[in-house]
Amino acid sequence: MADVEEPKFNSLADRIAALNKQKNFTAPPSSARRPPPPPPPASGRSPSRVPTAGTNGTASQSPNIPARSQEGSQPSLPQRTNTLTDRAIDASPSLPTRPTPPPLPDRKSSVQSSPALPARRPSAQPLNSRRGSNSSEVSHISSASNLSLKPVSSRTSTTSTETQPTRRVLAPTLDQAKLPPLPPSRKEREAQAAKEAAEREAAEIVRAPLLPARSAPTVPQVGPRPNLLPKLPSRPAKPSAPSHVGESPAAPRRLPPPPSAFVRPTIALAAPSKPGSRPSNETPPPVPISSRPTFAEIDAVAVRASSNQAASCLVCRDFSAPDSVAAQHPYQSLSRRDPVGYLAGVLCGPFSSATDKARAIFTWCHHNIAYNVEEFFGKCIKGRSVEETIFYGKAVCQGYAEVYQAIAQRAGLQCVVVSGHGKGFGYKPLKSGQPPPPRDPTGHAWNAVCIDNGEWKLLDACWGAGSVSDQQYHKQFNPLQFYLNNELFGLKHFPKDERYFFRSDGRIPTWEEYIIGPVRGEKAQVYGTTMEEGVSEFTFSPAEKQIPVYSGEVVRFQFSKICEHWVPERHGKGKSYLLLMKIHGVDGRKEDLVPLETDGFWWWVDIPARDLGAPGQSIFLYALTTLNKRDARGVTKEEYFRTKSSGAYSMNWAIFIGWELV
Repeated sequence: MADVEEPKFNSLADRIAALNKQKNFTAPPSSARRPPPPPPPASGRSPSRVPTAGTNGTASQSPNIPARSQEGSQPSLPQRTNTLTDRAIDASPSLPTRPTPPPLPDRKSSVQSSPALPARRPSAQPLNSRRGSNSSEVSHISSASNLSLKPVSSRTSTTSTETQPTRRVLAPTLDQAKLPPLPPSRKEREAQAAKEAAEREAAEIVRAPLLPARSAPTVPQVGPRPNLLPKLPSRPAKPSAPSHVGESPAAPRRLPPPPSAFVRPTIALAAPSKPGSRPSNETPPPVPISSRPTFAEIDAVAVRASSNQAASCLVCRDFSAPDSVAAQHPYQSLSRRDPVGYLAGVLCGPFSSATDKARAIFTWCHHNIAYNVEEFFGKCIKGRSVEETIFYGKAVCQGYAEVYQAIAQRAGLQCVVVSGHGKGFGYKPLKSGQPPPPRDPTGHAWNAVCIDNGEWKLLDACWGAGSVSDQQYHKQFNPLQFYLNNELFGLKHFPKDERYFFRSDGRIPTWEEYIIGPVRGEKAQVYGTTMEEGVSEFTFSPAEKQIPVYSGEVVRFQFSKICEHWVPERHGKGKSYLLLMKIHGVDGRKEDLVPLETDGFWWWVDIPARDLGAPGQSIFLYALTTLNKRDARGVTKEEYFRTKSSGAYSMNWAIFIGWELV
């Protein structure tokens, strides 16, 4: 087709006016799209003519559309009808068939129907089968025509007429159970590691210095043995056999001597012997005695077992070596460069036992630190470091505990400072019926140290160095605060942290139980020399201070040794004193001294309450210290009565315990 020169326009208004004059135009062929395929051939028609629909509905050959060539030339689009009358359509001239931009329609014709579109070309893109999708046809519609009319929407539904982008192929559905698990991310790995670490910490048994690793069953408890005491005189009976629980091992029972000759006893209804059997009167073969221990060996084993048990007892243990080492290093002779390290070396270096090391530090505090009564009663206690306390030579309970902990830890011992309440200076026992005060476990400090066999031992270096009375400090070594077991130690110490009771039974006493104590009411007065003589202040009875006179009962006074292995000649100052009860007789008109019975561990005596005295009087437990101006240690009850019956004698006593009569 020959090119036609396109008219030139100077402005947009001239172009619009030219388009309005044409009234009809044909759209130029699109150069960006592939032409539609040629129509199928039909008989009696020339392939170069394309029938079009006329105004009367009959097929006719449009004179305005050129014939399509057989070589596949691009056909022109069908004639575009206008929204005006048929006459205006027929009268409008056709535009030349050249690639000119389509003219703009009349503004008045914008409300009419859109011009007809050419037939859609079926898409040649292969469609993949998609199971379970109702929008596969919508997804794969050719975008050749839809993209030119409206933008592509991102939505896909069964009722939408919008199409998806070209060549969009959806992946087939997969079974999630067959998919391999994704590797964990870094955050997930870190969270899992933190969770496992927390579980290990919760499951791990921490052996901190706050919890006892194991109890020490070998350390005997300072308390009464469970054996029975002799009964009252009104009901005489044979002394009961001592119990085996809590006692020291009894002497081994010797076997009876073997017989000189074995004689088989005759049995009347003995069965006849079988042929070939051994005669009934034949002696048995001799028993081999090469491996049988002798009586001397049996006794040696018993003595050794008893000595080992006594050595493990802190009450009976010989601490002369640690105590002597502790007295050789006063604080004035210490080097100021590292006093804690120096003390740890000289006090604990000579000993391999943790118990001996702990005892050496305990004794050193007694010799070198005094209680600072000036700051305590002046209420101006100053905080000092451990080194300052050592060279100052004075401290309160907190300073004692910190010095002990510093030296013990430098010596390799596990040691902690325990704070809480102590029944020391200023403490007043509850009276009968008085309610306990509110919980306040403060005001005192002591230590817990791990000694032999992994046992955690409570000790009070402050109370072990001396005591305070009348606002004065009295220096006096008190080993009770070192060897007392944790159960009895807890009667006068209540820690702020309940983990620091360290009881062998694992029980945690309450504040009310601690304040009230094992005795309901005021406890009997115990004097300081009692424990030194091997008499336990925790086992005496009656434990209450007040004793009713007109109860009509017989009152038993009984006491025990502080330890089963206590030997007064070895652990004390000599033989035991004779204990006597000083009473006032009926209505307090006749004083008397009644000696106590003893079996080597218990002391006891039974006195009618009416014979104790009158209400308001006091009775005491005495120890006969001198008799006729000589030491009374080892004096028996018979010697006492014999001397007393002579009429000429002199006696001196020491008070152990006192009661009041009501």
